[in-house]
Amino acid sequence: MKKILAISTLTIAALMLTPMSIGPVTSLLNFNYAPNLSYVQLGPLTTLPQGLPLCKNASLGNIVCYSPPFIKKAYGYPSTGVLDGTGQTIVIVDAFGSPTVESDLALFDSLFGIPAPPSFTIFCGNSPKPFDTSTCPHVNINTNPMHGVFSWTIETSLDVQYAHAMAPGANIVLDVAATSSGNAINDAEAAAIAAFPGAIFSQSFGIPEIFLMANNGQIMQAQQNYVNGVAVGDTFFASAGDTGADFGFGTEMSNFPASDLHNTAVTGTQGLPYNATGTLTPCPASTPFSCTSGLSSYHGPCVLGRTTPPNCVPDGYGGEQVWNEPSFGAATGGAPSIIFDVPSYQTGLGLSARGPDVDYNGAIDG
Repeated sequence: MKKILAISTLTIAALMLTPMSIGPVTSLLNFNYAPNLSYVQLGPLTTLPQGLPLCKNASLGNIVCYSPPFIKKAYGYPSTGVLDGTGQTIVIVDAFGSPTVESDLALFDSLFGIPAPPSFTIFCGNSPKPFDTSTCPHVNINTNPMHGVFSWTIETSLDVQYAHAMAPGANIVLDVAATSSGNAINDAEAAAIAAFPGAIFSQSFGIPEIFLMANNGQIMQAQQNYVNGVAVGDTFFASAGDTGADFGFGTEMSNFPASDLHNTAVTGTQGLPYNATGTLTPCPASTPFSCTSGLSSYHGPCVLGRTTPPNCVPDGYGGEQVWNEPSFGAATGGAPSIIFDVPSYQTGLGLSARGPDVDYNGAIDG
């Protein structure tokens, strides 16, 4: 669901940002997940935010976007080598995959000075030979527009790059589902749960709960996956969505699987102040206080538009507010579930059902 800068040789995009299965489920009402993705394509004059969190877009001009150092400093990530994911495995679940994901990651790492992950595994979750990458789907981004194949490829690169950037010591696994159908993703997650116990699962996709009706078989299949995963020490994160609490339908509802109680539901924020492009300054070293871009604060000396160091340096947290960008048709999801009851440990809050758990910056411009 994230807009932070991702690198893809398919496009340069600034983006918003699991043998324990119960078996495949067939249904005439099979649903399709969509990647929770908001992005703007950057033009040829792109300025990568090596220092100042600023990108150039051919049609939008300057927009505020964040490189890994700014995100990590704003959220207080430990310094390199301390709690950097060493010994952990992050499983990123996406449909279709991306034909350029490996070269995208290598380019991203070289641009931002990040060492390669200890291991990067492409896991073909719907294949009888999941570790044989030749059995993964061969993606043609110009086909199957109904299922958003192109958006999935961008989401895939974004997910891999920023999981690695935030936890450079972790092993990265890309679990590729053959399609975006509920059956395919459930089966791919089940295979990964069996292969990678104790892992952290990232799910940057979802479906409004209203579309789950009459799909009880697939819901139960996903539920069993999560139960099996928790039993072997897995942790699951899921996006609350990018199109508002009502998904444009006029009735608030949650996003599945974020609404499932076995998942940590992640909703989005934007910087405070928002859209700080017009107030960004070079912030010279003599300035007695930090400058702000919204989410992050930074200090100089730095020069606007510079693409290589020396440049301004992130030094802390700025501020956040609820993500709501009507000009982009984007806003955070997150609403009480209409399917799952409030858990016992939240009954004292007086809410009708459980909502999102944690927030993270998700805006397109700040």
